[in-house]
Amino acid sequence: MSEELHPVRLTVNGVTHRVEVPARRLLSDALRHDVGLTGTHVGCEHGVCGACTVLVDGDPVRSCLMLAVSAADHEITTVEGLAAPDGTLSPVQQAFAECHGLQCGFCTPGFLTTITAGLRENPCPSHEQAREMIAGNLCRCTGYQNIVKAVERAAQIGASDKAAS
Repeated sequence: MSEELHPVRLTVNGVTHRVEVPARRLLSDALRHDVGLTGTHVGCEHGVCGACTVLVDGDPVRSCLMLAVSAADHEITTVEGLAAPDGTLSPVQQAFAECHGLQCGFCTPGFLTTITAGLRENPCPSHEQAREMIAGNLCRCTGYQNIVKAVERAAQIGASDKAAS
């Protein structure tokens, strides 16, 4: 007997996708397997590592803990949606590249989305606030120093972008 599928409308990075998913399909799996966006990584499948973090209506959410049916009719932003349509990197992406905030890259999508939301809430964090902003994301390769530098650099880039506007 096959599992019943439910029609779900997911708006991901500004594009509407109509998918049919089992009731228990996780948002992370729907993004990767049904929508075809593989930038969202699944590390622990328990909401602990943060690698699967996406933005739902602008708020960071562990996509391995959210059902796809629960994400229907919400705006979802994945790491693929952070850059501008022309490919220009977001301030957070640019800062990660400048500050060498990644090594293997597995955890990077979760950090990028988490920091993007964090800087919207606090565009000029102190060093301690920058550390706290990333506290829920785990990285096995770095010592977090360059990631914290990237948060601080992204805040600088964001401030100069606003000043130039």
